[in-house]
Amino acid sequence: MIQDPKIARTVIAKRVALELKDGDIVNLGIGIPTLVANYIPKGVTVFFQSENGILGMGPAPEPGYEHPNLTNAGGGPVTFLPGAAAFDSATSFGLIRGGHVDITVLGGLQVDEEGHLANWMIPGKLIPGMGGAMDLVTGAKKVIVAMTHIEKNGVSKIVKKCTLPLTSVRRVDLIVTDMAVIEVTEKGLLLKEIAPQTTLDEVLNYTAASLIVPENIPTMPIDL
Repeated sequence: MIQDPKIARTVIAKRVALELKDGDIVNLGIGIPTLVANYIPKGVTVFFQSENGILGMGPAPEPGYEHPNLTNAGGGPVTFLPGAAAFDSATSFGLIRGGHVDITVLGGLQVDEEGHLANWMIPGKLIPGMGGAMDLVTGAKKVIVAMTHIEKNGVSKIVKKCTLPLTSVRRVDLIVTDMAVIEVTEKGLLLKEIAPQTTLDEVLNYTAASLIVPENIPTMPIDL
């Protein structure tokens, strides 16, 4: 089990980046998903979309070069790549709801055995709303959840049944954590890979949901 939180987040981001293909339109949620942009494989060009109206979003600017009108949906400063486009929110959500986003990568609070995601309401905290998460989970061609496997108190985020409000009735496609890669299938949650420095027993002990466990499970193909 990876103990360093920074390394854990890096493992998640690096593994998710391997799912992105050349030419994909990709939306990255707030938190761990934003790190994915730092690990795009060489030779792969993806077009990052932000629901506030950007296609072709670049990395965060150098300190001192931020522009108040160039931000992502979370309000963080970004840059535009050559050829990028800016448009209104209606057009942006037209892309999302029309099924034109190839992959969305979102953080999660819970994912259950049926592949349902809860990611927008933290009990006891003031939340303004779910943002574009509901539209993204429903409209994107592929939904990847990038989150730590357990909460800070050691409770599993992969559960039998979500107890928090669902983001969408649609199931997600893939769960990538700091311990494992899990595919959502018709038969249940399939354990595909195990993270470096992690054992199968640890994955099973820290997963509240039932997993389908193949005879041979590879290690994530990433470097720490």
